Amino acid sequence: MKSSIFLLLAIFFLTISQSCTSIDRKKSVEADVVIYGGTSAAITAAVQVKKSGKSVVVVSPDTHLGGLSSGGLGFTDTGDKSVIGGLARDFYHRVYLHYQDSAAWQWEKKEQYGNKGQGTPAIDGDARTMWIFEPHVAEKIFEDYVVEYDIDVRRDEWLNRESGVKKENGRITSITTLSGNTYKGKMFIDATYEGDLLAASGVSYHVGREANSVYGEQWNGVQVGVLHHSHWFGADISPYKISGDSTSGLLYGVSAEYPGEYGEGDHRVQAYCFRMCLSNHPENRVVFPRPDNYSPENYELLARVFASGWRQTFSKFDIIPNRKTDTNNHGPFSTDFIGMSYDYPEASYERRKEIIREHEDYQKGLMYFLSNDPKVPEEVREKMSQWGLAKDEFTDNGNWPRQLYIREARRMVGDRVTTEHEIFNRAEVADPVGMGSYTLDSHNVQRYVKLDGFVQNEGDIGVHLPGPYKIPYQSIIPKKEECENLLVSVCMSSSHIAFGSIRMEPVFMILGQSAASAAILAIDHDWAVQDVDYDQLKSVLKEDGQVLESPVLVIEK
Repeated sequence: MKSSIFLLLAIFFLTISQSCTSIDRKKSVEADVVIYGGTSAAITAAVQVKKSGKSVVVVSPDTHLGGLSSGGLGFTDTGDKSVIGGLARDFYHRVYLHYQDSAAWQWEKKEQYGNKGQGTPAIDGDARTMWIFEPHVAEKIFEDYVVEYDIDVRRDEWLNRESGVKKENGRITSITTLSGNTYKGKMFIDATYEGDLLAASGVSYHVGREANSVYGEQWNGVQVGVLHHSHWFGADISPYKISGDSTSGLLYGVSAEYPGEYGEGDHRVQAYCFRMCLSNHPENRVVFPRPDNYSPENYELLARVFASGWRQTFSKFDIIPNRKTDTNNHGPFSTDFIGMSYDYPEASYERRKEIIREHEDYQKGLMYFLSNDPKVPEEVREKMSQWGLAKDEFTDNGNWPRQLYIREARRMVGDRVTTEHEIFNRAEVADPVGMGSYTLDSHNVQRYVKLDGFVQNEGDIGVHLPGPYKIPYQSIIPKKEECENLLVSVCMSSSHIAFGSIRMEPVFMILGQSAASAAILAIDHDWAVQDVDYDQLKSVLKEDGQVLESPVLVIEK
């Protein structure tokens, strides 16, 4: 009897011991490089670390990997594709390989999409890359990377932004998440759209638009009177609930605030939206439902735009394979929820979730309005009825994209801030870690009432560049006195308007890989990231296929 009791006690204490050991392992994870974020930049950085023979852990707030690349932005903003190299190019090569398989074309034939062997804007046949794709295809590629390189990914792990970053002698030693897990490393990479790790690490940053005077720029700050693209009110539209009656109150989404003077800095950030994946295949289409809190009054301004004769509703239903779209903002009133994201960068997790839900409600209501409201022209309603959410995308989220398009949040302020002078190649960059080439681009920032009593949008910028430009290494690292072992591959050190060109998914992948390469060198030589020998870094980057210079580089006079 006693022996049986002792046996049971032994089993009990052994179980407790094993359980505690398991808990200890869970609570403390150590790797050479700790990457915070689940974006495309995070995964390319992790792949580069593993290829270099070092250990890595990806601490991802997201359950699904890839950020916007797998979250609906399938109509890639590329600019000059020749300057996209390394793992970024490998990603788009894998997209190409996927669509070479006839089984990938479930809802249409490959030939129907437009690729007849001659190449299309979506496909570079000779380069074996494809730039336009479905969300689930991108996610699978990121998950393939995780499996192939045996990357340790910890999902649904949210940084404790109040007390989760521990530093000693100017270096991060560990980060702790809200779950209580701690991640220790020699080097850290912030690969989030929000810049939460850099902010919690005490690194300087900026939110909003700098005044033009800060860096001697032209396209930063408030842009009242500047009308680019076609995302502004071309007709005189009253912003008041009773048209023409200023005493009746403003329509939903119109600000009563003074917009500011041209070139002034402000706290505002450009509009966010979801990049919706829609389908017009009858068997793969989910009809837009009436949202629970739907209010048609929220879209009265759009009704007045239609009444003025505007008919460009479908101009940004960009077609991706299998009769689907990457649907983006277009026109004076569209999917961009203008003025409703100012507090997002600094907001608590709880408030951010509210903002994300507000954007979702707004866009779902917009789709229902366009499909059903009698104030919408009949031809628009009839065409909208042919579209719906893609049934085979985002299947665990009601076919709705999981990632809000955070076009801009925090931006680090390092020793070198990349500005429009670098973007236009007016300033020398001796330490490039990648290249960009996309148009200088910002979406609208605010919707206000002009002095004449009509509504207008402000902040939309679209300025073509003379050619590709170099991105400095100094702009992906903080000031040495602030942190010696952190690199930032998304919320890098740049002005608002320079970030308008940089903020493209291929560039984030490029910078993720380059940040990882720098981190490896810093570990091997026991350097601060600010002391990394650029000649050595350049050699590594070029060996790994990164493009650091372009034969079409044009210096703007």
